[in-house]
Amino acid sequence: MIENNQRQARHPFKSEVSPLRKPTFKIDDFILNRWSPRAMTGEDLQDDELMSLFEAARWAPSSFNNQPWRFIYAKRNTPQHWERLLGLLADSNKIWAKDAAVLMVIISHQNFEYNNEPAITHQFDAGAAWENLALEAASRGLVAHGMQGFDYERAKTELGVPDTYDVMAMIAVGRRGPKEKLPAKLQEREFPNDRKPLKDIIMEGYFRK
Repeated sequence: MIENNQRQARHPFKSEVSPLRKPTFKIDDFILNRWSPRAMTGEDLQDDELMSLFEAARWAPSSFNNQPWRFIYAKRNTPQHWERLLGLLADSNKIWAKDAAVLMVIISHQNFEYNNEPAITHQFDAGAAWENLALEAASRGLVAHGMQGFDYERAKTELGVPDTYDVMAMIAVGRRGPKEKLPAKLQEREFPNDRKPLKDIIMEGYFRK
């Protein structure tokens, strides 16, 4: 019974995901049940909750263990930082991200630290860190929604990002809220999406369309 309760706690979105997502082959619910809601309550996160998300990101794999990712974040209850990051977002994202507890900008170092040579996979590696963070958030029943709808140039300038780093994405994190908080058009999109068929994304031996 304890083990079943622990597994259920790891998959808080399972009941809403199960009717809409059917994997072709068996995978762990931990992966299947992660999705990106937008509706959030505006409540604060505890510091240990937030730091656990970054801790999950810290353990992502990377080439030569370079760990090129960095997270610049602002908590809702720290207005001087919050307004700066919120102001970077496109209006279409501000509408719902204003109710997040934390906003983040993920950046990635272009070079290896050990020899300062270009790290070709640094963006790939930063994506692995984001996925770890997103999975940890989902396991806690939190929203973690990645975005490209923001001003990349302003982010680089206003956040003091050095030229040796690429601005990759923004992330809104918060406690799950009712979809009725969203505008009507976004309410219609507030459900777990399906994915392309497996046959469309794998190619044995050579490329094919």
